[in-house]
Amino acid sequence: MAIGPVQLIVLGFPNPDFHGEIIDELERLRQSDTVRVIDALAVYKDPDGEIAAMHLSNLTDDEARELGSVVGTLVGLGFEGEEGAEVGAVAGAEAAADGIAAFSGDDAWDVLEDIPNGSAAALVLLEHHWAVGLRDAVIRAGGFRVSDGFISPLDLIGVGLLTAEEAAELHRVETASASAGAS
Repeated sequence: MAIGPVQLIVLGFPNPDFHGEIIDELERLRQSDTVRVIDALAVYKDPDGEIAAMHLSNLTDDEARELGSVVGTLVGLGFEGEEGAEVGAVAGAEAAADGIAAFSGDDAWDVLEDIPNGSAAALVLLEHHWAVGLRDAVIRAGGFRVSDGFISPLDLIGVGLLTAEEAAELHRVETASASAGAS
């Protein structure tokens, strides 16, 4: 298959103060061929809910031209305007004509709605290179993906992977910025 498993990760920041460390880490993962950033956006939602966005990326110029604004299209920001919407509509119609149910409004995830007013988010669309071999082995065995998701550290207590203290500390670290922004 031409592309590995793809995941959209939305990371919230109540008081964004970026110094390049996220892009640096994504570049390290790219260099190790662990992931490829297909597209990334920084989105700021003002206190009234108005949205401003800009691209973040470690793509080469050729990759950026090839892929365009994938995240913007996925979440409805429409950076490509009417032309981009038309291209997406044509591709969706062609897939439907071939009997492929590519997307439905019932499946929609309103990422922009989930971003709290007065905060920012990084929307990162990753291709998981590390998972290509596993995905292909599953397909060869006749399997398919049913579901996926990140597991909270708090949920790992019951299965013995973390102690209550370890899970509480990881949960505190993961959510500290969110609670600081709410005060």
